[in-house]
Amino acid sequence: MPSQSSSWQQSLKAFLHPRVATMFFYGFSAGIPLLLIFSSLSLWLREAGIDRSTVTYFSWAALAYSFKFLWAPLIDRLPVPALTRWLGRRRAWLLVAQLAVAAAIFSISLVDPTQPGALNLMAFAVVLLGFTAATQDVVIDAYRIESAGAELQAMMSSSYIAGYRIGMLTSGAGSLVLASWLGSTSESYRYAAWQNTYALMALTMLVGVITTLIIREPANPRPSNAHYSSRQYLKFLTLFVAGIAAFVTVYVLTAGAASALRQTLTDAMNNGALSGLVVETLRLALAITLVAALLKTLSLTPLYDKQLVQESYLDPVKDFFQRYGKRLALLLLVFVGFYRVSDIVLGVISNVFFEDMGFTKTEIAGVVKTFGLFMTIAGGFLGGLLAMRHGVIRVLYLGAFLTVATNLLFLWLAYAGHDIRILYAVISADNLTAGLASAAFVAFLSQLTNVSFTAVQYAIFSSLMTLLPKTIGGYSGSMVDNLGYPGFFLLASLMGVPVLGLIYLIQRHSAFKD
Repeated sequence: MPSQSSSWQQSLKAFLHPRVATMFFYGFSAGIPLLLIFSSLSLWLREAGIDRSTVTYFSWAALAYSFKFLWAPLIDRLPVPALTRWLGRRRAWLLVAQLAVAAAIFSISLVDPTQPGALNLMAFAVVLLGFTAATQDVVIDAYRIESAGAELQAMMSSSYIAGYRIGMLTSGAGSLVLASWLGSTSESYRYAAWQNTYALMALTMLVGVITTLIIREPANPRPSNAHYSSRQYLKFLTLFVAGIAAFVTVYVLTAGAASALRQTLTDAMNNGALSGLVVETLRLALAITLVAALLKTLSLTPLYDKQLVQESYLDPVKDFFQRYGKRLALLLLVFVGFYRVSDIVLGVISNVFFEDMGFTKTEIAGVVKTFGLFMTIAGGFLGGLLAMRHGVIRVLYLGAFLTVATNLLFLWLAYAGHDIRILYAVISADNLTAGLASAAFVAFLSQLTNVSFTAVQYAIFSSLMTLLPKTIGGYSGSMVDNLGYPGFFLLASLMGVPVLGLIYLIQRHSAFKD
């Protein structure tokens, strides 16, 4: 049996493996876009004088991360003309996605939100960024799974997370410091500062592009039994585009009616947040229903290739329900959708809260982004160690409980106001807990995934875990306007309480007993 020191040496040596090192750079590339949609963009719009409710609505652009399972099978199947032959299946899509992310970030830099009609243009660019960034994530996940065996997966995940956090630090703290240094503050807004900041953030995507061009294409461990023609792939793509077009059309055509209904409900209920939630839920339900009806109709036409659709969309879902049974599978999906709800809903408006409390961008960058990064990484290592010693389920319990408790600490900061010592204390507890809970949650999702359908199933799980939280988070500004910060933080904490009950129900099943 190898000694403990020998085991540590082998683990450290594994970090130098080329595939493990590759995941660090891909993690950096994946970490860049997220905060350019969330916190950095929120502060830009806030400095530009945009009201809180509108600012937080922009976080819905990140819902693309929650729907990426819809186009993950297309990326898994469709070749990129010319590029796939040159680079291979995964590298071709990675290059396309990374260049598209860079273009979307640069497009955002070209829009001054203070100009008439500019918010609509910015919203389009931000949605494009969310879509392309989510696409990059899908391909990176597939590359990670296919490029190395099970013995390296843990190391590759650790390397990816470290790179991801540094990417988030660059686009979070880095963009705030850069915009401040270039002359934009909450007292004196300067568009040129934010324009140059986002343009430079677009250039950071070169890290991922260069990595893609120099690495090797992984072997495909699970080739399809069927061979499809370009015409079949084109029909498959046409189905997807038709569904997206129908979805967007519903939203465009119902915009006026939705606005009028929202105002009517707001006047009747005297609650803008609740009326907005009701209206947008109805719009989403209508859009999904009409898209489903359209696809059902198209399934009766030659566009529908039954075997290709079956392999791409239905088999991964069928496998999950067969392995766990209908009742347990549904319970697991509800748990995946709710586990991070408290943390994400609060996080959407956290930077706006810090600025409203009087903290400068430099203080936010230093404490929340930089110091908070190291606390999150420490929490991740702690969560991993505890999961190894005590089992994933017990750490899921601990993470859920601490999330509720640490979110209540924001009440302390809300009443204290601008106090840098309390900010350090709150960020220490919050980020340490976030890292711990995330480590346990990723380990749990890995247990749920069948290696035969890893790319699509993981896309489904990772999409589901952010869908509800980000949807609710889009209303966080309205909730603060109606409840105030103390009431909002209390509500956000209580959202995490049902998660403890869900973990208890899951633990009762023999498949999840530690």
